[in-house]
Amino acid sequence: MQGQGSLLSRIQEATADLRGRALWVIFGCLVCQIGLGYGYVLGPMAGDVIGELGWTRAMYSGARAPQLIVASLTSPVVGWLVIRHGSRRILLGSIVVLAVAFLLLARLQSLWQLYVLIMAQGLAVTGLGDITVGQLASEWVKRGRGLALGIVYTGSNIGGYLMVALAGWITEIWTWREAFTVMGLGAIGVMLPIAWATVRRPDRPIELEAVEPGGNRASEAPAEYEAPSMSGPEAMRTRSFWILAFSLFTFFFYFLGILEHLVLFLTDNGMDRAEAFGYFRTALALGIISKVVLGALADRVPHERAVQLDYALLATSSIFLTLLPDPTWLWPFVVAYGFATAARDVVYPLIITHCFGLAHMAEIYGLLMLGLLVGGTTGPVFAAALHDHFGDYDLAFRTFAVMNVLAAVALLFVRDERARR
Repeated sequence: MQGQGSLLSRIQEATADLRGRALWVIFGCLVCQIGLGYGYVLGPMAGDVIGELGWTRAMYSGARAPQLIVASLTSPVVGWLVIRHGSRRILLGSIVVLAVAFLLLARLQSLWQLYVLIMAQGLAVTGLGDITVGQLASEWVKRGRGLALGIVYTGSNIGGYLMVALAGWITEIWTWREAFTVMGLGAIGVMLPIAWATVRRPDRPIELEAVEPGGNRASEAPAEYEAPSMSGPEAMRTRSFWILAFSLFTFFFYFLGILEHLVLFLTDNGMDRAEAFGYFRTALALGIISKVVLGALADRVPHERAVQLDYALLATSSIFLTLLPDPTWLWPFVVAYGFATAARDVVYPLIITHCFGLAHMAEIYGLLMLGLLVGGTTGPVFAAALHDHFGDYDLAFRTFAVMNVLAAVALLFVRDERARR
């Protein structure tokens, strides 16, 4: 009984801030993150779209480049706006842009239209993404922050799983055009009202509640406020910033490369399309579990250890990838890839806060997201170009593995930079 009481006390302590208004805000952030799941549909729908419109894989994958350029270049702006004006307006506007983009994708006729609308979707995803909701959730929750972020970030996986399943089902009955139409209507009819009702910035970020009158910090003040937070320009002059930037570049290079080509790779090797969709959805569903699990774990271990663990698993998944299409390694790859890529969303805001403090987390995260400009734009096109040239993905997969191992090793050297300022 004593052990049960102790466990219950630890759970209550870990979730003490997840109640009342904060709980509703966390729910609203989760719903906004569902918008990120819309992007997961574009890869699995590639065969239907290019089959009807007569494009090559490289032409279709090329749309990712301008999309990610927009997402990357606007990330620092989003971070700056979040710090100065809060998250609510950005989240609501982004949902509207997402809805319009998918409603117009349903009427797609030419390649230039695809590129423009995918850029709009990239802008929406930036506004709904980790920077905006990560800062907002962190302002509301101190105790159990890793768990709170894990819950919030499951939204992208829940959205991805549901949207891929929905799009696949609608496409089997009608066409991909009706699938995109339903997705656009869902954003404006479901996501927007929920976000409008729940998302608010706190009157005073919970981190600052431990600051006593006169500037003395209360004894329970968290570690990230024991030293002043660093601004974006200050963070850029540190070793940890550039290690995090490199690891984020390698992540997007690998993650989006596989996201775009996994279903195509599996069907190229003789797998039924429906079965390939099933493996893809399973990887997304595993992310729901991994974000909560690693978020809770990150509340119990140093944040630098949490990010190192995640990238070690990411590197392992890419090694499994090089062993495919041997079916022995398919499930190990799906599990490791689904767990590690999703959990990265949780550990990154935590490691940024660990290294630089909370006050400018969104600003610093926005600057780091410039790594998306190179990694995210080149990964899918790199894999597509090698496939078109060699007829397979072997060289692309080996490159992914080497880069992920290097990133995992580099993360062993991150540190709290505020104490060294």
